[in-house]
Amino acid sequence: MLFASSLSSLQHAIAAGSRTLAASLEYCNDRWQRQILTLDVLRERGNQYLAHARSGKPPVLVFDYDIVMDGRTLPQPANYALARIHPPADCPATDPAKRPFVVIDPRAGHGPGIGGFKIDSEIGIALRQGHPCYFVMFFPTPEPGQTIECVARAEIAFLQKVNALHPDAEGKPFVIGNCQGGWALMMLAAAAPTLVGPILLAGSPVSYWAGVRGKNPMRYSGGLLGGTWLASLAGDLGNGRFDGAYLVNNFEQLNPANTYWSKLYNLFAKVDSERERFLEFERWWGGHYLLNKQEMEWITQNLFVGNRLSTGQVVTSDGGTRIDLRNIRSPIIVFASWGDNITPPQQALNWIPDLYESVDDIRLNEQTIVYCLHEQIGHLGIFVSATVARKETDKLVGTLELIDTLPPGLYEAIIEDTHPEMPGREYVQGRYLVRFAPRTLDDILALDDGRDDEEAFEVVKRVAVANQGLYDSFASPVVKSLSNEITAEASRNFNPARAERWWFSDANPLLWPLRPLAGLVHHQRRPAAEDNPFVGLEKQVSAQIEAAWDAYRDSRDSLQEKLFQLIYESPMLKALVGMGSYASRRPEQAHSWMEEEFRRLKRHALEGSFEHGTPLEGLVRAILFTKPDLGGFDERPFNLLRERIHEAGLPERPTLAHLKAAVKRQAFLVLLDEERALAALPRLLASREERRRALATAYTLAEARGDLGDTFLRRLARLAQELGEAVPLPAPVGKISMPAEQSTAPAAQASATVKATSVTRRTKPVSKPATDSATAVPPVKVAPGKGAAPRPRKPATTKAMPPANPKGKPGKMTNQGAGDAKVATKPKQMATSHATARRKADSK
Repeated sequence: MLFASSLSSLQHAIAAGSRTLAASLEYCNDRWQRQILTLDVLRERGNQYLAHARSGKPPVLVFDYDIVMDGRTLPQPANYALARIHPPADCPATDPAKRPFVVIDPRAGHGPGIGGFKIDSEIGIALRQGHPCYFVMFFPTPEPGQTIECVARAEIAFLQKVNALHPDAEGKPFVIGNCQGGWALMMLAAAAPTLVGPILLAGSPVSYWAGVRGKNPMRYSGGLLGGTWLASLAGDLGNGRFDGAYLVNNFEQLNPANTYWSKLYNLFAKVDSERERFLEFERWWGGHYLLNKQEMEWITQNLFVGNRLSTGQVVTSDGGTRIDLRNIRSPIIVFASWGDNITPPQQALNWIPDLYESVDDIRLNEQTIVYCLHEQIGHLGIFVSATVARKETDKLVGTLELIDTLPPGLYEAIIEDTHPEMPGREYVQGRYLVRFAPRTLDDILALDDGRDDEEAFEVVKRVAVANQGLYDSFASPVVKSLSNEITAEASRNFNPARAERWWFSDANPLLWPLRPLAGLVHHQRRPAAEDNPFVGLEKQVSAQIEAAWDAYRDSRDSLQEKLFQLIYESPMLKALVGMGSYASRRPEQAHSWMEEEFRRLKRHALEGSFEHGTPLEGLVRAILFTKPDLGGFDERPFNLLRERIHEAGLPERPTLAHLKAAVKRQAFLVLLDEERALAALPRLLASREERRRALATAYTLAEARGDLGDTFLRRLARLAQELGEAVPLPAPVGKISMPAEQSTAPAAQASATVKATSVTRRTKPVSKPATDSATAVPPVKVAPGKGAAPRPRKPATTKAMPPANPKGKPGKMTNQGAGDAKVATKPKQMATSHATARRKADSK
């Protein structure tokens, strides 16, 4: 018995040893093969880099294109060009009547193409919807004497060309600025506001000093390096040109674990399937471009360190034009992510409180600002992630007309999944629903942990000016005398970002045997099983190495932050640079007499609009009145309204421009004096048919968004009381008609009506069908001062609706909706908690 047990144990041990030996042999063979294949992929990367350089480094677009306009031929030449994108075979033909799209890629060390890097990209989304699409590209070498102003003038010329090519388009071009292309787009839209439609800033920094303590270490670099003089030194060493590879190196140092381990290990671990994706990305990542020294100095002195754009301190070289972002007339859409360590949400959004004191200021300036926050995607993922393209990009692009007609104000775009029981599901395009929830400046400031830490950056700015003057006066002439094109080219070629590519290529004879060896391994490939214990051990070791790099990064960033605070928060240094108390950045934009006069004149101009307007404006005013303080909007009512207008076949259907103007004007009136706007509404809706139509439309749109709560019903009853009509009940509305705008006819004339269209309902109808084709109920008498009584389901239980509580005082604008809860906490990079709290409040 004992012998049998011992023999069995020995057999199990031998079997386990055999399995371990077999697994180890399998793993050793697999690991050796993966090493050869990985080295071969790196060799291909080097060959690809050299071939890309020899071909002139064209954009890495996956779409065909032709150049429409070359900026190098302009009076003030710039190395930019406007390209027209050709839709691929699986996309619909371009519709010339649709709004054209223009994508501006970042010139931040890499070449152009990230906006059309994949089929599922910003360009791909636009082409699939039939929009004409254009791409602002640039060439590897800047023109002699080229400045940022030359680039801006070239981009203005490009937009003029796009507008000229599409004179009958339904709107001005929708322009997307990626990363550093975002601040360029903001300047462009401020300098030439009539040339652009809505603009989208994707991962674009505008407020460079903003951030959260313990996070966002990149903002400390300028101070620790003594300011902007190093950019001038690099330009002098480059014989007047700044090497974009330096910027790429800075990006890579933000995440050393990925740079030195994870990226290469991911290729090594999945070399059989990862080769194409790795080479595709490296083709763009390794395409380094140059900037003129003057361009890089302008960027560092005005943006990175100076932070002058968000406070209107950027002026042209002749001093004749000041770039004021408040001049932008089109909606601004900001897309940022909490996972972005290059452009955190604070840097993407804090320009708003820099420019405006309150949401009232935004509205008085007739500005619409929409922001969307992703929970975790990284900086590059904003542009290259197919998931982001199919969700956030697709929904923001698909609701452009709605964004363009939103009342002026500040909104957060919240994108959520739909479900079969969602009210108005049939009016949602695609899988996701986008809602626009009203926000205040307190919501923007709550994303930060306070702005007191920005005081130190004002000290950095003053120190940078002094150091720059010292370098320009004493060091720059010496460096220039020692530099020439030969030394500049040598320094560029031996930059680590370039050397690791050209050295590991077929240009190196030592690597010539690698290609045939890799071919042999391909034929003999024997990958290890997924459950091989040594493969699991390898993954554990890799995770530990990555964690060690992360620990190094965190320690380095913490040390840099403490060192920065020690130097630039010192009272002695503040005194040396002549800096007194620091309150905020807005005192530099204190209101002048002219601005106050503008506000007074604007209110005076609106005075005559309360009692005058077209039936379309009356309809819009009625709809806006049912939304207290202009609460949130979403795409369902807008799509329903657009569908009804389309089905009407009216000879003079209201255009998007007419609807936008009507919404903007009526929103101002309702916010300025809600009671007066309501009392004058019967003058705009003179006929009984128009009044019934307005009530039915307001009810139908609210039902489409599932917003038939007590607040809406009270306000609808108040509206019906003022119009002398009945309140529509939760029953099928027989016909809904949409009035066409009448620009000259008096309001008493009835507008053209839409063809009768039945409306699908998800709510249960009442027992008796509607008899009136316009309102579904006959008129009822309303006692003075009381809300209109709804049609009873059962006479014994019918109760009169209470009157609506008037909101808002004349001359005062409010933004916080009744269902919106203010978030008072200021999370320290707690994006999830803040976003979750706001979304819970919005969903109530």
